[in-house]
Amino acid sequence: MGAFLLLGFLIGMQHALEVDHLAAVGAMVTKQPGSHRRMALQGAAWGIGHTLTLFALSAAVILLGFTLSERLSSTLEFAVGIMLIFLGLDVLRRLRQKRMHIHVHEHHDLGRHIHAHSHHDATIPHIDDAHRHAHAQGLPKRALLVGLMHGAAGSAGLLVLAVSATQDPIEAMTYVLVFGIGSILGMAALTFAMSFPLRLAEHTTWIWTTVSIAAGILAIGVGLSIMVEAYPTVFAIT
Repeated sequence: MGAFLLLGFLIGMQHALEVDHLAAVGAMVTKQPGSHRRMALQGAAWGIGHTLTLFALSAAVILLGFTLSERLSSTLEFAVGIMLIFLGLDVLRRLRQKRMHIHVHEHHDLGRHIHAHSHHDATIPHIDDAHRHAHAQGLPKRALLVGLMHGAAGSAGLLVLAVSATQDPIEAMTYVLVFGIGSILGMAALTFAMSFPLRLAEHTTWIWTTVSIAAGILAIGVGLSIMVEAYPTVFAIT
């Protein structure tokens, strides 16, 4: 059983690197940049949401006999595609409307430093705006909600693997849990690694803008691809 659970953990870490997950998290971290720790926390929040939904659906299927049909699975995937498109469009909208740019500014809790920010809501001239504000605190709710959605859409394949590998429901549920822990650690490690080049990009406005546009377009493109793939099953005439 130990090798079986280790496999689940490693597959969970690899699962975090799937392109739709990367597109979603990339759109989120470019929209809300922060410290290395904060970006890693966004990845962990995605993983927690992903694991919560995955574990709940797995419990319904493995322990309660709930049936996850192909059409329902495809519908959830289709919804993820829509979500990715909205995430990508939101990044592009924010760049266009909020005049994102970079220069030295001040936070009451962090002192003077540099990162991408906006003066969209400023009521005084830009030159006089010290841009004092606090950074976000606590568990990133947006990343958690996106993870919850991804967990629902990604449950079918995992359930097939867990159920086919063992007939013991406790072992199957343990596998799902270990898989989820792997995905949490995998995404946290990925976003932590992403934070270093992103923080460097924040020192140059055009580089940050280019990275943000690329993240938005990637999210939109992946979302459209998922919707096209799921469409025949979701809207099949029965």
